[in-house]
Amino acid sequence: MTWVVLSAEGEREQEARASAESFLGGRATLVARSFRESFFPYVGGEIKEFFEELRRDVEPDVVFTHAGTDLHQDHRLAAELTWNTFRDHLILEYEIPKYDGDLGSPNVFVPLSEQIVARKVELLLEHFPSQRRKHWFTEDLFRATMRLRGMEANSPTSFAEGFRCRKLVLS
Repeated sequence: MTWVVLSAEGEREQEARASAESFLGGRATLVARSFRESFFPYVGGEIKEFFEELRRDVEPDVVFTHAGTDLHQDHRLAAELTWNTFRDHLILEYEIPKYDGDLGSPNVFVPLSEQIVARKVELLLEHFPSQRRKHWFTEDLFRATMRLRGMEANSPTSFAEGFRCRKLVLS
């Protein structure tokens, strides 16, 4: 498993390493780069070169990336380059609730148990202190998003994670 972070420097890199370890229990290789946060469209060529290097090194079964409709410019570029680089792979786009209000309409749902929901929220709050100053980075918002997706999926647990899948090839 490979976990890629594009804006990891200082505190953000420490967060990425600790969260990768906790979320995946040591089963992931973290690839961290320190492209300047909020400036991705202006250094897109450098990021594209990184994606091409990454493509030579990994052969993923599933790729998770930001939603292509995300209003944050860095997230949008990451999604665009993911599709450009891994076009023959299953790509699931995730959403991040934030003040932009750009939650979309997922078409892939994964039901989550209450235990997984609680653990996910706990790990998010524990491992991303740099985000805590944002008014939307709260337990109730994370739980509400998973509850909303659970309602949409008719999840037997009432909770789900929602993803957008643009292309799925069944063989």
